[in-house]
Amino acid sequence: MSPTIVLVHGAFAESASWNGVISRLREHDLTVIAAANPLRDLASDADALAGLVTGIHGPVILVGHSYGGQVISQIHDDKIKALVFVAAFAPETGESIGELSAKFPGSTLGETLCAFSMPDGSTDLYIVQNRYHGQFAADLPEPQALLDAVTQRPLNDRALNGKSAEPSWRTRPSWFIYPELDLNIPLETHRFMAARANATTTIEIPGASHALPVSQASAVADLILQAAKSLP
Repeated sequence: MSPTIVLVHGAFAESASWNGVISRLREHDLTVIAAANPLRDLASDADALAGLVTGIHGPVILVGHSYGGQVISQIHDDKIKALVFVAAFAPETGESIGELSAKFPGSTLGETLCAFSMPDGSTDLYIVQNRYHGQFAADLPEPQALLDAVTQRPLNDRALNGKSAEPSWRTRPSWFIYPELDLNIPLETHRFMAARANATTTIEIPGASHALPVSQASAVADLILQAAKSLP
């Protein structure tokens, strides 16, 4: 039985960021769901994804971009047969994405953010629109990056600081693809996480930005297909 591919976007993006990947996967008659990641709080975001997985019949491959990698790492369900990390965080127990971002030098994200206070006392973070292209999506055409800057979804500080539970990449095979020129997650952090997870395959894309699902949709889809073909 073919797996269902569940795509989980990260911060400062939204479900449509997977459109290019979805088109390529559907050419192979795979069922694909681009999940809506709330970006509110790690525990509740993981609960939302777990509920979606519960309703799927048959095997599942979870694919996470950026913060979405932390969310997919929280899901423990026998249906999940593989994890694919796309310019994504793969935290260990007790780690937050904020801590991982600072583990090695190279992230310039903090200086590009603006903050909005929420009624519940939390803070929503956005990338300043006129800095989005250079920070998040430098290898995209400027008109596309400007659109993506406007439609970005904010990351709440509770999600930023959420501590991971026992990660599912300990017990599931994983595939990693990440960009050379990521300004959100340093390259050395990507390499560290992939090695720690004992990744089945690791691909580093020269010259690419953090916006890998958009700018490198073919490479991302190919890696997901590789993971799907590996299933018994």
